[in-house]
Amino acid sequence: MVPIQKSNLKTLLITIAFLLIANGISMRFFHRFDLTKDKRYTLSETSLNIIKQVQEPLSIKIYMQGELPAEFKRLQQETQQLLEEFQAYNKNIVFEFVNPLENEDSSMDNIKELYRKGLTPVNITVDDKGKQSQAMVFPWAIAVYNNKEVNIPLLKNKMGATTTEKVIGSVQHLEYSIADAINKITTVKQKKIAVIKGNGELQDILMAKFLLQIRESYHIGPFTLDSVAKSPIQSLEALEKYDLAVIAKPTEAFSDAEKQVLDQYIINGGKTLWLVDQVAVEMDSLYNSAGATLAYPRELNLNDMFFKYGFRINPDIIKDEQGSPIKLATGEQGSATQYQDFNWKFAPLVYPESTHPIVKNLGGIKFDFANPIDTLKNGIKKTVLLKSSQYSKKVGTPVEVNLDIVAEETSPNHYIKSGNIPMGVLLEGQFHSVFENRVLPFEQSTFKKEGTASKMIVISDGDLIKNQLDKNFQPVELGFDQRSGNLYDNKDFLLNCVNYLLDDTGLINIRSKDLDLPLLDKEKVYENYTQTQIITIGLPILILTLFGLLFTFIRKRKYSK
Repeated sequence: MVPIQKSNLKTLLITIAFLLIANGISMRFFHRFDLTKDKRYTLSETSLNIIKQVQEPLSIKIYMQGELPAEFKRLQQETQQLLEEFQAYNKNIVFEFVNPLENEDSSMDNIKELYRKGLTPVNITVDDKGKQSQAMVFPWAIAVYNNKEVNIPLLKNKMGATTTEKVIGSVQHLEYSIADAINKITTVKQKKIAVIKGNGELQDILMAKFLLQIRESYHIGPFTLDSVAKSPIQSLEALEKYDLAVIAKPTEAFSDAEKQVLDQYIINGGKTLWLVDQVAVEMDSLYNSAGATLAYPRELNLNDMFFKYGFRINPDIIKDEQGSPIKLATGEQGSATQYQDFNWKFAPLVYPESTHPIVKNLGGIKFDFANPIDTLKNGIKKTVLLKSSQYSKKVGTPVEVNLDIVAEETSPNHYIKSGNIPMGVLLEGQFHSVFENRVLPFEQSTFKKEGTASKMIVISDGDLIKNQLDKNFQPVELGFDQRSGNLYDNKDFLLNCVNYLLDDTGLINIRSKDLDLPLLDKEKVYENYTQTQIITIGLPILILTLFGLLFTFIRKRKYSK
């Protein structure tokens, strides 16, 4: 017995020593192991850098708790596991799950408060073995840091997608949503964006949702080019203090002096986001007794400037069989008027094919009367971000646009070698001045013919950034079409454009992360419900029981001797 006791004591001491050594090593060297195939829980370098910025307690409330449908239960679990990863790298990050509908007495007050903060619920139909019921879910979280608060959307809406597809897309964007929110409330704004005014650009209320969104990360301010006529040098110096200039749907021609200011801003490294319509036509002008309007070229005096930079926006409109839905009255007018969805071919619905981080994993993006973009060879790198479908073509202007086109019958033969027309292009490189070897509109001692490396994005539709107004003339979500009730990905695309132009590429790369999220096929589960229960519940219990019996048998046989 004594040798056995000594042997046991020796084993115990070795085990304790091993555990102490292992614990000491683990305290010095921190590492997380991710055994998933797609490295779902491996945080990107960008996220890790953002986490390091959290120096004070940062609390996150997630409003997904309680009885949730299966898909949202999965989203809840993925959110918790990802937040645990964030917390593992910084103990200042704390989170809790809250059920806003838990207490019936206070649930209405909670819902009103969440509505006030902009957290809208999702009403979904729960199908449980053929029995349908309605459920309200708040797929949102709120992060608070140093008295600053930011909303975190956990559910990514995708037009035409099922709840399961939305959840898969949302899980892909979870790291981006959380990292972006933490970055917004922990980072001091540094870069500045100028919204160009003075040439009939969109009013602020018509792009309010875009401005409100980018204001969370950047300083923004209006910049009017009217001052160029009196003091062009001072106007250029003032504009050069901004990192990005947004030119959203100008409708009046630019003077040569204004062009020189914009040109020298670009040559000196300023980034630009152009949203330009070369054709004058508006959707609202179609809603008249004739149901028709005239589309005609718009003169902005920018063609030579664009040509020098390496592209051209043609004064044509794109007609695409992959259009957006439009509701039109059918039958007799009056109280019995019915509305039907039609395919509106002058509002192309673009699903990005490029793998560039700006557009990767984005859904449908809606255009209105877009123009074709030609790219020219001039040494500037050009990346086509958005293009029409293969069943599209150019329609020259001036031309009458009529609502009767919804009844037009076409075939693939009408679109032979005419599709895939560029409508959004990224240009990167060292641009040459449009005033190179030309007389300058105003004297400038610091004039440069060729500049430093810069970037610009050109979109041939000013309405891409435009949000609609509701009946109270309040802006609705950017990308939401009230006529069809569809939500498009216009906002995410534009935010990616801004982030890329301002070199915040890390966050974009997180957004374009690919994940493989396997979910159960509901229909197959319902068809084989009993068999599924046996496999998922009964089989593990059976294996554990057999293991317990085998272990007991071996133990009795060994020690009974």
